[in-house]
Amino acid sequence: MPIALVALCAGPARAQGSPPPWHQGVSEERKQRAQALFEEARELHRRVMLAEARTKYEEALASWEHPELRLYLGRVLASMGLPLLAYESLSLSLRWGPGWLAPELEQQARAAMRSLVEREIAAVEIQCDEPGAAVLLDGKPWFVAPGTGRRMVMPGEHVVVARKNGYFTVVRPILVSAGKEASGRLALGVDAVVTRQRWPAWVPWATIGAGAALGVVGGGLMWHSGTSHRSTDARLQKECVPSCAPSDSDEYGASVLENQLGIGALIAGGATVVTGTVLLFLNRPQSYRTEDPGGVKLELRPAASLGGAGLSARLVF
Repeated sequence: MPIALVALCAGPARAQGSPPPWHQGVSEERKQRAQALFEEARELHRRVMLAEARTKYEEALASWEHPELRLYLGRVLASMGLPLLAYESLSLSLRWGPGWLAPELEQQARAAMRSLVEREIAAVEIQCDEPGAAVLLDGKPWFVAPGTGRRMVMPGEHVVVARKNGYFTVVRPILVSAGKEASGRLALGVDAVVTRQRWPAWVPWATIGAGAALGVVGGGLMWHSGTSHRSTDARLQKECVPSCAPSDSDEYGASVLENQLGIGALIAGGATVVTGTVLLFLNRPQSYRTEDPGGVKLELRPAASLGGAGLSARLVF
């Protein structure tokens, strides 16, 4: 069926007498050239010279981006075993929306796309809500978040990458088979160096302060016991003339006990100060990188074709 150089569509534009959008800005010379190349391509197509037919269709499209040309190119690509390119070409034949192609051609294009989606290609759909994150598919730029990207792919393993300065880079392989769609949400974790102490900063200093306070108390007790001892000595020397009673040693009991308590407080205070110093050393700020909580949560389901969809089975990475 050759392409006519008049409108090939039904619907609003034809009813109103305005030309289809693919006619706008295209000279008659370019249309004539596309028509001639199309006829050559059709002849090659009929003779199953697919590579040559593909070349002619692409040359015709370079002169005139016509939906029917896209449809025929899609058929050739499908016959050549290039389902992904065929799907893209067929999609472009329908990009103007329903009703612009002749009804039978539109039906053929949709049926061919449905067949490709269900049997030969797969789909990947990823959502990322982190503003400014660059999302790549198989090493090629895909989209910049926030947003959702959906792309038809060949069955097999594909790699989704998301990166942004200050965040951990997410790299996840996705294995999808023909007729399936891998869809999910991608999350990035902040990549930062965090400084943290084992205990609140006041704990070591409070320990040292408590030890110092015990030392002061111990020193005070020892000083007071020494003063009391000397006072008792002086009193007994006055009272013990010419001699002292055998129980004179009991007079020193309070000062001796006080001295012992002072020594104990000094020892405990010193140990507490040492403990506080060790805690102060151990409580030095320590820096470490935050953990990466990011990733991709995927669900695999039948690829949404032009005719329907199916239930999902969730796989979480």
